[in-house]
Amino acid sequence: MTAETAPITLLIVDDHAIVRAGLRALFGHVPGIAVIGEADGVASAVAEAARLQPAVVLIDMRLPDGSGIDACREILAARPGTRVLFLTSYDDQEAMLAAVFSGAHGFLLKEIGEDALVLAVKSVAAGRSILDPAAARAVRERLQSMSHVERPATEVGALSAQELRVLALVAQGNTNKEIAAALDLSDKTVKNYLSHIFQKLRIGRRSQAAAIFSRNSSR
Repeated sequence: MTAETAPITLLIVDDHAIVRAGLRALFGHVPGIAVIGEADGVASAVAEAARLQPAVVLIDMRLPDGSGIDACREILAARPGTRVLFLTSYDDQEAMLAAVFSGAHGFLLKEIGEDALVLAVKSVAAGRSILDPAAARAVRERLQSMSHVERPATEVGALSAQELRVLALVAQGNTNKEIAAALDLSDKTVKNYLSHIFQKLRIGRRSQAAAIFSRNSSR
């Protein structure tokens, strides 16, 4: 099978066996998507993502040994190219924002229809972000509120206006290439901005940058 026809590999993470079975059955009938593994908690999700290297991780927010947010951050820290899509019944707005700021590429409620879920997985795998409208609106409001603060007295106070824009896009889960396109910059310039941001914030990972952005944008 060539790279052009290779299926989207999917890891399902949910603590309920019946939910995992239902999702596996659903995607088992979808051409172009292959469920390659399951996990029922944070630790197993991180381990299976590292072992199987799926293109997309479909994950619940609440897990027995922690939060899906923690799993998302660890998975993306190890493999930034992985796409993470939350599928949960937890519709609190702060949870949606936390998912976005953790680097997730989508947030959906379990009441979503089967066709819409399949389309969401394909869209996320193709590089697009899928957000509940309420989450998208809340994120925009947070970003707008930050853009009006010239010198915030927070952890990000030492960052320039352009560095704040880059940091905000990192927190949304954008790749360097996506950030470059959004801000009309070269990939190399984006890398330089990230290097300066990491130095100023004294961090070494994108997941840490997203966490700092989330913490400061809520103030």
